[in-house]
Amino acid sequence: MRILLIEDEPDLRRSLAQALREESYAVDVAADGIEGLDKALTWDYDAVLLDAMLPGLDGWGVLERLRRRKATPVIMLTARDGARDRVRGLDAGADDYVVKPFDLGELFARLRAVIRRFGTQAVSRWRLGRVEMDVAARMVWLDGAEVSLTAREYALVEYLAIHRGRLVTRSSLYEHLFDENESTLSNLLDVHVSNVRKKLGRDFIATRRGHGYRIA
Repeated sequence: MRILLIEDEPDLRRSLAQALREESYAVDVAADGIEGLDKALTWDYDAVLLDAMLPGLDGWGVLERLRRRKATPVIMLTARDGARDRVRGLDAGADDYVVKPFDLGELFARLRAVIRRFGTQAVSRWRLGRVEMDVAARMVWLDGAEVSLTAREYALVEYLAIHRGRLVTRSSLYEHLFDENESTLSNLLDVHVSNVRKKLGRDFIATRRGHGYRIA
């Protein structure tokens, strides 16, 4: 999953981006509202973490303009905990609202929840043939035995599972699994698909040559 973090405070931006990457997300960052809006409109992110108080264009302005074009899930981050500010954010189209300072575990749970809702996956535990996965716990089992996946392998499986039954193009996978600093011309995707097949079965991910991949 690819996340856009729009936050002007350098230390928080850096630490939160690192924590998200450790949770297997690909992360792009922006330090002000203008840059953040440009990225949000240019790429199809799985979710946006949006600070309310930003230079250039504040979070509410970013959200208002984004909602004219896209329905990307947005969680607003703010130091303001007044009901009026929460109502303003939610009325403007935010999917959730988190007050600073926040607990990382809670933020990640809220992030997973809005991504599931956007993908119309209401439950957190899915069965895919012989494979079962719990997206809340980020665990995968094959025939009841837990399988250890790397962060990127898990992200690949989760994204295909959200779109199970549908063909997912290579370009879409690159856009959602890799951030702006990683080359889309590499064979990283092929390597991860091959490793997942070794762990979950060669038929778990089907290939349509020249087009993309799917989970039945």
